[in-house]
Amino acid sequence: METAANNAAAAQKPTPVNNTMMQAFEWYVPADQKHWLRLEKQAAQLKHWGIDNMWLPPGCKGSSNQGNGYDIYDLYDLGEFNQKGSVSTKWGTKDDLLKLSRKAKEVGLGLYWDAVLNHKFSADHREKCQAIEVNPENRNQEVSGQYEIDAWVGFDFPGRGDKYSKQKYHWYHFSGVDYNAANGKTAIYKIMSDKNDGWAKTPDVDGEKGNYDFLMGSDLDYSHPEVQNDVLAWGRWIGGQIPLKGIRFDAIKHYSEDFLRKFMTEMDKTFGSGWFFVGEFWKDSLGDMIAYLDRMGKKFSLFDAPLVYNFSEISRGKGADLRKVFDQTLVQKAPICAVTLVMNHDTQPYQALQAPIEDWFKPLAYALILARDTGYPCVWYGDLYGIKGEHPFPPSCSGALPKIILARKLYCYGLQKDYFDYATCIGWVRYGTWDYRYGCATVMSNAGPGSKRMHVGEMHAGETWTDVLGWHKDRVVIGKDGFGEFKCGQTSVSMWVNEKADGRNRFSEKFDSDIYRA
Repeated sequence: METAANNAAAAQKPTPVNNTMMQAFEWYVPADQKHWLRLEKQAAQLKHWGIDNMWLPPGCKGSSNQGNGYDIYDLYDLGEFNQKGSVSTKWGTKDDLLKLSRKAKEVGLGLYWDAVLNHKFSADHREKCQAIEVNPENRNQEVSGQYEIDAWVGFDFPGRGDKYSKQKYHWYHFSGVDYNAANGKTAIYKIMSDKNDGWAKTPDVDGEKGNYDFLMGSDLDYSHPEVQNDVLAWGRWIGGQIPLKGIRFDAIKHYSEDFLRKFMTEMDKTFGSGWFFVGEFWKDSLGDMIAYLDRMGKKFSLFDAPLVYNFSEISRGKGADLRKVFDQTLVQKAPICAVTLVMNHDTQPYQALQAPIEDWFKPLAYALILARDTGYPCVWYGDLYGIKGEHPFPPSCSGALPKIILARKLYCYGLQKDYFDYATCIGWVRYGTWDYRYGCATVMSNAGPGSKRMHVGEMHAGETWTDVLGWHKDRVVIGKDGFGEFKCGQTSVSMWVNEKADGRNRFSEKFDSDIYRA
């Protein structure tokens, strides 16, 4: 009988492993040009914790080696050429990046590139062109006649020359700028010529502020074939330089959806299908996000901005209703396309889009994205390792975030049953599968101590379950009916698993969060 059961189990398809990605930077990472080396050092431990893919910071040359790469200068310089004051980017040299990529491949950690394709900064020279000033709050409203400006739009890349790409950029490759050197005036200037009418049309770009084509710097014009051809060529190039598994696209509200579809098609054609593509469409409008995904053909993911705002609101509201945490979120309406997150480099403290989330709520928020059956969760570097800079913060979740990630990897599988029956205390059960059989019971409270009687299955009758986070010291014996009384502390979360489950010993390991130590 035992052999027959084993053969039956072997005939079943293995359960897909839960994947977790990590944003591998925060805004205030020291500009010491050592970040690629830090990530190389941590790669094996990240994989051991349960991270599968790393979203790397934008590693193309910016306007200096102090910038985070969103001030992009040259797509084809990954820290190889002496341009803008150094060979290295903020993150390190190209050689350091290649060392990281080799280490990641060795330990089985995938890499996603942060592609900044909307604009350029730090031009090599100025050029004169015709432009019209527009209202910053309604870019369809012109507030001047057409006149000549002197704009920073000439990109020659003298440090790189023609290596990798011969394309140089001039005024006619851009749709807008924000500075006129002729009179020193900062404004939004729509560049005009015979080639176009100014901005791209909506909905090819977002309709916020009338037309959101322009974001910052020197804004690339994707109606120009030379711009399209060069950026498509860059995609083929970078995919050959680094063994990437996906791309995070910056600022997709601001440049052509049609071009982005061409770019993804080109990457699939060149390297084969299976790429992961996610876009930064940061907007607290679920309707706009769903409409964008519909236009992209659903072969795309977006970061769940509405969920982040829900986390922020609930964490700052006394006794807020936890049952509403997923209301009007992407993971609720389009879970297959949702990348769930708690915080990122734009929403962290002291950034323009900051969405404050109280410290006590961070573990609850991470359990809500990591322990459930929908969404692709993204853990943030600043929560895992802390935030540096003028206003430093320690790692969040009292250092327990690696345990929540690991619990996802080991136990959060199978059918999910929700116990969302009380405003300030909710719970859910993952029943497990034939090959991930242990299951997991999660309970959380945003008020006083919480308790939930939840069904984990008669197959677990007689087992003793304990909290893998170590925050609640009770031992729960599962009854003959498959129920247990699972608890959590005040404004806390606990994740309960059989005390004899495989991998439980890993939760007592000392996790190294000091990524900056020499």
